[in-house]
Amino acid sequence: MTAVAIQVSIARQQLQLFIPGESVRSYAVSTAKKGIGNTENSGCTPVGLHYVRAKIGSGLPVNAVFVGRRFTGEYYTPALAARYPQRDWILTRILWLCGLEPGINRLGRVDSMRRFIYIHGTPDSEPMGLPLSHGCVRMRNADIIELFELIPAGCRVSITAE
Repeated sequence: MTAVAIQVSIARQQLQLFIPGESVRSYAVSTAKKGIGNTENSGCTPVGLHYVRAKIGSGLPVNAVFVGRRFTGEYYTPALAARYPQRDWILTRILWLCGLEPGINRLGRVDSMRRFIYIHGTPDSEPMGLPLSHGCVRMRNADIIELFELIPAGCRVSITAE
C-alpha cells in the first residue's frame, strides 16, 4: 500500500494530498514571493523531497498565533495585525518540514528544517494562488486544519517547480 503523501506545485500554487496514491484533496496555497530556492536566508521556497518532522498546534482554535513554533496566547485579528504590521503571521497549525536530500534541502546552508520551512495557516484575508510568502507554504486556516488531521507525522512532501 502506498503511504499518505503531499505534493506542492509552485507553478500551480497548489497542494495535493494523496491517500494511498490517489489524489483525494487539492488546496490553493501561497509559496514564496521570491520564488524557488533552497539556500538559507533566501526567502525562497525549497524544492525537493521532504517529510513532516513535526505537527504543531493540535486542538488549538482557528487563528491561534505562533512565534518560534510556540502558541503566543494571541488570536489573529485585524486589530492585532495593525499593532504588529511586520509580523509574518503563522496561524492555526504548523507542519514543520525536514529535507530528505543532502546538499539539496538537507544539511549545510540548504537545510529546510533549519530554515524553519513550514506548511502553515495564514490570515484568511491573504490571497491564495499567488506567491506571497517568505518561503513557507501558506494555506487557508480551514484547509490546514483539515490537512493536519488527515496526515501523519512523517508524511512525505514533494515540492516541485512545475
